[in-house]
Amino acid sequence: MSILEAILIGIVQGLSEFLPISSTAHMTLAGRALGVIESPESWTAFIAVVQLGTLAAVLAYFRRDLIAITRDFIRENIERKPLRQQSANSRMGWYIIFGTIPIALIGMLAKDFIEGAFTKNLIVIGSSLFVLGIILEIAERKGKFEREINQTTLSDALWVGLAQVLALIPGSSRSGTTITAGMFLGLKREAAARFSFLLSIPAIGASGVLEIFEAVKHLDSSGIAALIVATVVAGVSGYLCIAFLIRYLRTRTTRIFVFYRCLLGGGILVAILLKWLEP
Repeated sequence: MSILEAILIGIVQGLSEFLPISSTAHMTLAGRALGVIESPESWTAFIAVVQLGTLAAVLAYFRRDLIAITRDFIRENIERKPLRQQSANSRMGWYIIFGTIPIALIGMLAKDFIEGAFTKNLIVIGSSLFVLGIILEIAERKGKFEREINQTTLSDALWVGLAQVLALIPGSSRSGTTITAGMFLGLKREAAARFSFLLSIPAIGASGVLEIFEAVKHLDSSGIAALIVATVVAGVSGYLCIAFLIRYLRTRTTRIFVFYRCLLGGGILVAILLKWLEP
């Protein structure tokens, strides 16, 4: 992989990780277009490590929130305050923990499957893009958009955490599934996005760290340099993308992403069908 290709991959990762359009789908399409996918396992590891750049973006953007959450969580739990009496920041710490449990369990149990060829299958990716796009549109129609992020509950965290498990299906999108779940639960769009990004921290961090050694096994010195470049670029573009999406969802719906998902997913499926019909 050249440095230019690494920059392009980093931009794709940074933008698609936080927009509800599926980073796995776009990274797989970009990797195929650039011809840099050597094997499903090595590409999965490469993607997971590049995600550490987007993790840095989340940590940087929400640094004040995370400092407050960590401080209050430690203090109030050392004091052994009951959960109902804890501050919103401390409760958010618990919500992130509980919301991460589903994807941690399923991710470990299905690790070999996730890294295999099925999760790079374009039929699966196209179908997930399209179907989850329709579900996002249903959330737009059914959601009440009444609650702020400080009004989330433990039940919300568990439901959004379960929705995050669907992100293991390529084409579904981690931010897409969790934002959609938050909207169904009555959160405002911006609040759903904020909670989605906070909840992504443990999952992105764990997958990236676990796959570092796997990725390095498949890379030479130039490949490692490309991996570093892609990760840094993903962090910068990811930070800009978070800032954009938070502002965008304050006053606008997610329908532009619904349209894009259905168009891309439908286009992939039609292209595959046409290829099958070729004489």
